[in-house]
Amino acid sequence: MLTNEEKEFLIYWEANRTSRKKVFRQWLVGIPMGLLIGIPILLNYISGWDKRATMVAGSQFNPLVLLFALVVIVSFTAIFYKQHQWDQLEQRYREIKAKEEK
Repeated sequence: MLTNEEKEFLIYWEANRTSRKKVFRQWLVGIPMGLLIGIPILLNYISGWDKRATMVAGSQFNPLVLLFALVVIVSFTAIFYKQHQWDQLEQRYREIKAKEEK
């Protein structure tokens, strides 16, 4: 016998599972989680707490490389995080469906 919460989840997930699977939507919704990783990296670079690293970065480092790397890190983290959440919800859905069939 399914609880009301499980029945509501089945209805919700059957209606929304395909829209939440799209990569662009996962990227848009997951950006805040990606920024939690990217912003500290940028702040570490900007702060200049290590004087020797700042001197090397000022003479040999291209900031566009850092920005490109940050975009890649934020995007990967955002998509990976939302894909992981989708997998967890899909697993929960399948477990409830199996429980319902018994």
